Amino acid sequence: MAGIIDLSLDIYDRAPTFWPDPKTAVIEHLKIPNLQYNITQLVMSTHLGTHLDAPFHFFDDGRTCENLELSKCFGPAWVLDFTAKGVPKGKIGPDDLKQHEDKITAGARIIIRMDWDKRFPDDIYFSEGPALTPAACLYLADRDIATVAMDVASICSEDYVAAHHALLKKEILIVEGLAHLDRVREERVLFSALPLRIKGRDGSPCRAIAVEGLPEEVLQALEV
Repeated sequence: MAGIIDLSLDIYDRAPTFWPDPKTAVIEHLKIPNLQYNITQLVMSTHLGTHLDAPFHFFDDGRTCENLELSKCFGPAWVLDFTAKGVPKGKIGPDDLKQHEDKITAGARIIIRMDWDKRFPDDIYFSEGPALTPAACLYLADRDIATVAMDVASICSEDYVAAHHALLKKEILIVEGLAHLDRVREERVLFSALPLRIKGRDGSPCRAIAVEGLPEEVLQALEV
């Protein structure tokens, strides 16, 4: 029987983010006694919580949110267990990824589990997170995957330019800030992390989910 697993972090007032990024505000604007409805004002980064990086995040001529190939962030995905690397400053290099080269193929959506979301919202979540090395990102780019998704604040917060350039130059979408991958029991899932249609911009929060329990023939039929 198929089941949906929510892979998203909560968005809430003063939710933390990286120090130079816009701060989060979730503000009551109107309440029922005002005009008989509730409505809220949001002020937040396009890279808050569970979010997607578009190529424009690092390239002025890169694709923006409304022009992304949505098939890259919706469809069958592989969940790779790298929890052994989910330690402060842990590093995943090319040799680590090569152990899964049968799954890291052209057009693949790759989800990397390290259980780092359990450190959220502590400061260490942002300052000490495990990462892909730039060389690992080049390996993924050379394999021409569609999307890489991880349960960390950034795929690489130290060498972030080199790491993001390697992937986004090839228009490989990056989903960061996943959560609850420990609830996923299957290696093969249907994955969705769709961005808002924010015109001309660099990224967007996502409501990410995994659907497990689907037969392989159904997953193949959902490949678009």
